[in-house]
Amino acid sequence: MSASPDEPARTGAPAAAPDGPGSPDLDQAISRVEHELGRLFARIRVSWREAAATVHPDLQPLGYQVLTSIATGKATSAGAIIERLQTDKSAVSRHVRQLEELGLVESVRDPDDRRARVLVATELAQERVALARSRYEARLGERLRRWTAEDLDHFAELLAQFGD
Repeated sequence: MSASPDEPARTGAPAAAPDGPGSPDLDQAISRVEHELGRLFARIRVSWREAAATVHPDLQPLGYQVLTSIATGKATSAGAIIERLQTDKSAVSRHVRQLEELGLVESVRDPDDRRARVLVATELAQERVALARSRYEARLGERLRRWTAEDLDHFAELLAQFGD
């Protein structure tokens, strides 16, 4: 892909800042990024709240995250959930207990270690999580389809670099 004379070539790394550290333009750009990240994180929290309510009106956003960790098989023990979500044991225990009471999660014997137990999502939980995910993915897809594939690829590259 070649860049026009007015547009810098897109490489795997962000363009070097033309202004040195502490320049007003760079500081202003950083402030804008911080502001936009704050708005994005707030919107993500709203999305988790909406998804949790789709699963069950009493479910909190962290409970939804616990449930999706279990439902996707990415975390099937309290320790794995704590590690994945970077939260404390008491919060995970409270949410797992609520999920069990709501009929969304059950504790079963671990097929690999009969002495241990693992958490599994019930069929009801799988259905509700799928509904919540489909609503979220539809909203996200609606917004992202306004961009070109090239813009989306560039955005994904920048996010990956920022996450590193």
